[in-house]
Amino acid sequence: MKAIWNGSIVAQSDDTVVVEGNHYFPEASLHSQYFKTSEHTSRCPWKGTASYYSLEVDGKRNENAAWTYKEPLPAAEEIRGRVAFWKGVEVRE
Repeated sequence: MKAIWNGSIVAQSDDTVVVEGNHYFPEASLHSQYFKTSEHTSRCPWKGTASYYSLEVDGKRNENAAWTYKEPLPAAEEIRGRVAFWKGVEVRE
């Protein structure tokens, strides 16, 4: 699977975990030069607290376009150390 935004592959892996229709990529598969830590968080009742990343590609920024659960609740342990995308990031084979 590939995560693509603004014409660039920001993550690529053959090992994604799908939860609620979102592909969670291993952190090691991220092209880290595109990721900027965000202060934004959100809470899911069964996954826990999500932390976000903004993407910066070729001078364009996509705020809070990726998220991760650094300390997932037990029901979501399979997504520990993984990142998912939204906000116009295309995820495809």
